[in-house]
Amino acid sequence: TATMLFVVTSISTVVHIFSTAYMEGDPHVPRFMSYLSLFTFFMILLVTSDNYPQLFIGWEGVGLCSYLLINFWITRIEANKAAIKAMLVNRVGDIG
Repeated sequence: TATMLFVVTSISTVVHIFSTAYMEGDPHVPRFMSYLSLFTFFMILLVTSDNYPQLFIGWEGVGLCSYLLINFWITRIEANKAAIKAMLVNRVGDIG
């Protein structure tokens, strides 16, 4: 758990720093950073879970945030298609 927590927080820190520079000037930065931070929260919840309900909430949260991040630019048709595809793959993975 400690190793995964270190990996998740390290990668998340780098992604947040890069995103701040990459998204500079975009009017939707607060929404993007909210999605990214929520994704990080659910990933930390997932890797630190010690029971099935917490694991389930973390897993579902990561899936939902993945959808939101992929579909960030909602006016782009390809982003919509990719987000729906990712959500379907996650749902199929949930079934097993």
